[in-house]
Amino acid sequence: MLFRISQTSSSIIRPLILKNSLNRSKFSTTSYTKSSLNVAPAPQGVPHYLTHADLSAKEIYNLLASAIQHKHNVKYLNKSSGAPLAGKTLAVMFSKRSTRTRVATESSVTYLGGHPMFLGSQDIQLGVNESLLDTSKVVSSMVDGIMARVGSHSDIETLAKYSTVPVINALSDKYHPTQILADLMTLHETYGPQPSSPSSYVAHQTHPSKTLPGLRVAWIGDGNNILHSMMVTFPKLGIGLNVATPKGYGPNEEIIRHAQSEAKSTQTHLMFSSDPREAIKDADVIVTDTWISMGQEEEKAQRIKDFAGFQITSQLAKEGGAKSDWKFLHCLPRKQEEVSDEVFYSPRSLVFQEAENRKWTILAVIDALMVKKSFD
Repeated sequence: MLFRISQTSSSIIRPLILKNSLNRSKFSTTSYTKSSLNVAPAPQGVPHYLTHADLSAKEIYNLLASAIQHKHNVKYLNKSSGAPLAGKTLAVMFSKRSTRTRVATESSVTYLGGHPMFLGSQDIQLGVNESLLDTSKVVSSMVDGIMARVGSHSDIETLAKYSTVPVINALSDKYHPTQILADLMTLHETYGPQPSSPSSYVAHQTHPSKTLPGLRVAWIGDGNNILHSMMVTFPKLGIGLNVATPKGYGPNEEIIRHAQSEAKSTQTHLMFSSDPREAIKDADVIVTDTWISMGQEEEKAQRIKDFAGFQITSQLAKEGGAKSDWKFLHCLPRKQEEVSDEVFYSPRSLVFQEAENRKWTILAVIDALMVKKSFD
């Protein structure tokens, strides 16, 4: 059943602090940081990267343009960064496993001449032996930036609230902004002018604001952090979004209202449904993600049952009426039930290009926050 949302959203203030977050992780420690504590937050003016709901379309495009230029400079021109982060340290605090984000982050900091200090769950337990408030104040006093992969989004907000250095959201239960930057960069490279040979690169010659508006993306899957990040980003950039989630697995209602408000202001298509075929109609791009996120393993059998009919296949795309040249995205890791091998390993699939672009977009975010000190 198709439904459209017509409510208007409340204003969102930077940094975004939402009252009703998603289910908290078992390591959550908001009890340590209640407003009754007489602890002042860090001084205002420190830039953070928590969600694209905080950024303007121009600021998002600036990050994309920077990422595209970095890729050209490093991969095709073998250009040195000049080591602007020499003597600087980025604390990489991950409470969850990571492959692409960790490799992208550590290699990006190293390219910029800095030191990535990885602190995994065995090195530092966010909110277990020490409150997030205390961790934020202590760690930020010793490093020049923090990149954190957490459970609840309120955890990353707490880190940012008390940190004296920039905080980057490497993933929370509510948002995964760096992934969406990589998706957008991949779409720009795909729908913009094409190079004459594999050894050349031309994406930096065209601004992404010329290639991305007007595209239509179909999300077929769970109402998770990837979808939430698309919802607060795509309408803002003029990218149409069709969403299909099984009944009971829809996205956060507050984020729906925010997305609707953005879509209204940019006159961009936004549709929600529980029918994958309905969402695939006229799609340029079909996107899915894992149906069982970290921490949801006990729900696997029920989720696979509830997501029956949501596997991305060529037949589903044909029945739904996707564009003839439709493309496929998946943030990885991928499982067979989410997308068929026929699609995943086909020329339509952009997943490995998308994965590589995690590096260039994370490099752009680190460069903006720790070198330029601004998204402008």
